[in-house]
Amino acid sequence: MNKLSAVIITLNEEKNIKRCIESLQSVADEIVVVDSLSTDKTKEICLGLGVRFIEQKFLGYIEQKNFALSLATNDHVLSLDADEALDDQLQSEILKLKTNFQHDGYEFNRLTMYNGFWVRHCGWYPDKKLRLIKKDKAKWGGTNPHDALILDGTLGYIPGDLKHYSYDSISSHILQTNKFSTIEAQSLFNRGKRASLLKILTRPPFQFFKDYILKKGFLDGRYGFIICLINSLYVLLKYAKMMDLELNKKV
Repeated sequence: MNKLSAVIITLNEEKNIKRCIESLQSVADEIVVVDSLSTDKTKEICLGLGVRFIEQKFLGYIEQKNFALSLATNDHVLSLDADEALDDQLQSEILKLKTNFQHDGYEFNRLTMYNGFWVRHCGWYPDKKLRLIKKDKAKWGGTNPHDALILDGTLGYIPGDLKHYSYDSISSHILQTNKFSTIEAQSLFNRGKRASLLKILTRPPFQFFKDYILKKGFLDGRYGFIICLINSLYVLLKYAKMMDLELNKKV
């Protein structure tokens, strides 16, 4: 049977990390946690669960995950965020897969919990994520903070859900929206991308229409409506902050 490494990056994840690690223990031969100098009980919990724990000042989402990937000692690597966990079906399917990896990367569905509610539309499900890869065939890329594994090889699919325990309140969603829109605006601006008044006027309502109507967010009830509104707010903030950067104003 092939051996599998699991890697996780953390920062003050005492609420989530135990659940994440325990979902990996049946499938991973090695669990590596790269921590960005947490001040809560993250380190204590991780060491108590017997993982390999490395402390590294935060380098950026993409950079930190590539650093964590470089520490894996096995050819095949499973990468999770601390607020994610494999469901029982995924654990079972990955165990079977370890006897014969036929592809260089595997994706599976991610199911997100929002304030105690599992979101099945809004563009948030099935939300396929590439997370299991052959180490020399993929690396993290994208635009911070929206990282993604870039695969140079064949892609397979594993049934089951990666459970994502995201926002425990609407307030936390709004706070993250403000934080992430600032990071992405700066990343895009640094890459030479520019905003315009036209984008500010048209992209947010289109985002709402796409998520609420085309992606059937209305089927998720009141939370679907709220999620789609905040998704459109994210787009508004991203472009507005990019315009402020161009005008040399503080975002």
